[in-house]
Amino acid sequence: MFSIGALSKQTKVKVPTIRYYEEMGLLPEAERTSGNQRRYDEAGLERLSFIKHARDLGFSIDAISSLIELQDHPDRSCEAATSIATSQLEEVRTKIKRLKTLEKELSRISKGCDGAGVSENCYVLASLADHDFCEEDH
Repeated sequence: MFSIGALSKQTKVKVPTIRYYEEMGLLPEAERTSGNQRRYDEAGLERLSFIKHARDLGFSIDAISSLIELQDHPDRSCEAATSIATSQLEEVRTKIKRLKTLEKELSRISKGCDGAGVSENCYVLASLADHDFCEEDH
């Protein structure tokens, strides 16, 4: 059995986050000692590790909840899990595309400054003040 502190240390998930996952129903409610301290079993540790890894991969709480629901019913097809993972992959690709656009625009803006001084119409500040200076929508 693990205390919430030991569970936190082992999984590197903060104690308030563990409590939040428990409140959200992602993590089963822990058993309580006579002193009302939470005690988690090995299954709780495994579940929290699953949640942490899914969060590290960017899955939303709703997606994780759906994945846990599937995990709790091993007789079901894994098509839904694949669909959730594919959706997350598409989101990541969209974010990467957006970040590449931002990188290109920030690179262009930062190269536009001649270093003459802020009072001399700094290109960086002018670009941030007026979206019309941008070459692409972002």
